[in-house]
Amino acid sequence: MADECFGHPRLAAIYDALEPDRRDLDAYVRMTEEFGARRVLDIGCGTGVFAHLLADRGVEVVGVDPARASLDVARAKPGGERVRWICGDATALPPLRVDLATMTANAAQQITGPEAWRQTLRRAYDALRPGGRLVFETRDPARRAWEEWNRETSYAVTEIVDVGPVETWVEVVEVNGPLVTFRWSYTFASDGRSLTSDSTLRFRERREVETELLAQGYVVEDVRDAPDRPGKEFVFVARRPERARDAVESGRVRRA
Repeated sequence: MADECFGHPRLAAIYDALEPDRRDLDAYVRMTEEFGARRVLDIGCGTGVFAHLLADRGVEVVGVDPARASLDVARAKPGGERVRWICGDATALPPLRVDLATMTANAAQQITGPEAWRQTLRRAYDALRPGGRLVFETRDPARRAWEEWNRETSYAVTEIVDVGPVETWVEVVEVNGPLVTFRWSYTFASDGRSLTSDSTLRFRERREVETELLAQGYVVEDVRDAPDRPGKEFVFVARRPERARDAVESGRVRRA
């Protein structure tokens, strides 16, 4: 089930206005070019910002997301017909053969259950052509980013066209091991209505992620830094091997 900030029509409609700085996607655009990807699967595509960036460059894109309201926003944008939109999670994917699969922003961390995570990695693997890559980011739990998520540091009033001023802030609700639950609050000045959206992220250690990628058959090619948040995130580049033996050899090296 999608969080309210993605699944509630009123909140999905203002998501892009509240998150206008998407420099985090620049690195993914560059990697699409680096790997020569012409067909891309965007898992957790949300309102389609990244999918539209790629479509504008002539890339064939499939965007999948469980939040229908966010997909409605994505489809309604100019050029929305150039992207294939699928409502659901990675287990809802039809047979595909793509060069690159991505999970940008917090998409990977929003998959909190171990089995759901395994299934997501497996279905992404199945969608990749041999030699294709999966790229995603996850926050380094050692940096304890949630300690900065509070009303004092996050409170803002954003003037949105055709909507008016919207107050927003975030507060942590619970920290339970690797799971961090937080609540976004929204107040619309136009009618005084307030809405909230609770989200939970799973903070995975680097070794935990690498181990699961290897278990699902990937070769872990690289673990990069996020250019827009240096030292705070891991950006994993995993490849579906050309041959099964490649995965076995990679697993032996990593386990050693």
